[in-house]
Amino acid sequence: MRKISLPFTLEELGGIRAGDWLSLSGVVYTARDEAHRRMTLALARGESLPFPAPDAVVYYTGPSPAPPRLIFGSAGPTSSYRMDPYTPALLAQGVKAFIGKGPRSPEVRQALVEHQALYLAAVGGAAALLSRAVREARIIAYPELGPEAVRRLRIEDMELVCINDARGGDWYVSGQNSWRSL
Repeated sequence: MRKISLPFTLEELGGIRAGDWLSLSGVVYTARDEAHRRMTLALARGESLPFPAPDAVVYYTGPSPAPPRLIFGSAGPTSSYRMDPYTPALLAQGVKAFIGKGPRSPEVRQALVEHQALYLAAVGGAAALLSRAVREARIIAYPELGPEAVRRLRIEDMELVCINDARGGDWYVSGQNSWRSL
């Protein structure tokens, strides 16, 4: 497992391949469906994203309320395909990685290559475990969305797998092909 402190360097991004396991530490931003819609509309109006986009990592999650004495509630990944219509616009702003679950559209996979970015997956069904990586959390935009508000998180050692790399590799495809050859 490769340990990475965010933001990614160009060398790190270029060296990560589909199927690589990563342990990420640093700042990520949460956003789901409605936040993505709002951000895309803001970009169309010439406005900025609610976070600094260059080199950002966006995690598709909407946490449950934090239990007493914890920073964050369960924070499992949501199905990424729902953000596919908005992803190319965020990539064009400089976002370098997305964290979610499930496959991405051909358009998103091509945009990841074009913008030299990654799609990472968190293990679905492990929401309580994933939340243990969160060290700080604060809402930075759209508080009226409740759990789906945009948050700035500082994470430590969040374990993820690269699904789509910046060269067009797709672990869902290569993994299935390797099983078929057995």
